[in-house]
This record gives sequence, structure tokens and C-alpha cells, in this order.
Amino acid sequence: MTLTFNPDTYGSLLAQYRPKIIVSEIENDAAIAIAEELENRSSRTPEEEALLELLVTLIEKFEGEHYPIPESSPLEILIHLMEARDCKQEDLIGVIGSRGVTSEVVNGKRSISKAQAKALAAFFKVDAGLFI
Repeated sequence: MTLTFNPDTYGSLLAQYRPKIIVSEIENDAAIAIAEELENRSSRTPEEEALLELLVTLIEKFEGEHYPIPESSPLEILIHLMEARDCKQEDLIGVIGSRGVTSEVVNGKRSISKAQAKALAAFFKVDAGLFI
């Protein structure tokens, strides 16, 4: 059975929750609370699903503007992954290359090549694009 979208029901939901562009932390917290309530419902109607998608879009816009994630360099990502996984430079010998090459990469004296990026991605089980 396919559920159909009812514009009148959606209009009622919009009137009830009154979503709008988020401009303050208080409004963001309120939108998050509504989104979490909708997310935790066991079976959402198509109208509730549309409202949830709208709220998530508004929340992401606000948080993207107020809490931007700074770009990280491939080296910063490598160092972060090493710290997060309690990995030492010696653990990467053979993944990156010889002891000397590994030392140069980890210490920022040499950039990460595409082949090394692929090897690091396989080692850390992440996307190779993080290191390029």
C-alpha cells in the first residue's frame, strides 16, 4: 500500500509547527526538538516526512552558517586518524613507504601521493579523498 501525500494535512502540520528560517540558538533548539520528535516516531506519514526534511534543511543551514567546519589538510587528517586510533608513525611504515618516507610524510616535509592516499585509506578504512 502506497501512502499518498495530503496537502491539507501538510498545511495543518505547517500551521502547527510554523517552521521558518532559523536565526537564533533558541529557534535552532526548538527545531531540533521537533525534528527529534518526528525522527523517533515509529511510522511517519508522508506529510511528517516532508516536515522533517524541511526542518533538517533549516537546521543544517543555520548550523552551517554558525558552526562552519574548517577545511583540514591531508596531513591534519592523517595526524587526527593516527591519534584517534592510537597509531604510531612506525605503524605506517610499509603503508606509506620506507621509514624515511613515512617520517617525511608524517612530519609534513613531503606531501601524500595518490598511491599513499589509497594505501592510507585502506589502512584506516576511510575514503582516499581525505588524503588528496
